[in-house]
Amino acid sequence: MTDMRAPISPDRRFTGWHMLAVMVAFFGVIIAVNFTMARIAIGSFGGVVVENSYVASQDFNGWLEQARAQEELGWQVDNTLSADRRVVLRIAGAPETLSITGSARPPLGGHQGEQLTFIRTAPGEYVSTRALENGRWVVRLQIMGDGHVWRSEEEVR
Repeated sequence: MTDMRAPISPDRRFTGWHMLAVMVAFFGVIIAVNFTMARIAIGSFGGVVVENSYVASQDFNGWLEQARAQEELGWQVDNTLSADRRVVLRIAGAPETLSITGSARPPLGGHQGEQLTFIRTAPGEYVSTRALENGRWVVRLQIMGDGHVWRSEEEVR
C-alpha cells in the first residue's frame, strides 16, 4: 500500500509568522468595522431625546392621560405636503375657530427647524405660509379651540 499524499515541502510550512498575519488581519477587519459603525452612529444621531429620563418617566402617566383626553375630542387631523411643499391640514370634528401653531424639523437633527404659520383656505383646511425644503420632516402641531388642545408629531415627505 502506497501513501498518495504529497509530502509537505519545508518551505510551505505554517509558521508563527503566518499565524500572526492571520490574527492581525482578523482583528484588523473587526476593528475597522467597529470604527465605521461608530462613526455612522455618531454622525446620524440628532441629539438628546429627553434631558432627564427619570423625570420623563415620572411624567409618562400624565402624557397618557392627555392622549386619552385628546382622543375623546374626536378631532381628526390629516397633514400632507402639497406640490409646492407646503403643509396642508385637513381638520374634521373640530370647532370652526382654531388657533394653530406648528414647527417642522428634520427627523435626525442637524437643523434647527422652522416655525410654521397656517392660514385657513377653506372650512376645515389650513395651509402653511412657508414651504419646506426637499427631504423628510417631522411636523409638530398644536391646535387649540373651545378651550381644548390637540397635539401631534408626524413625519411628512
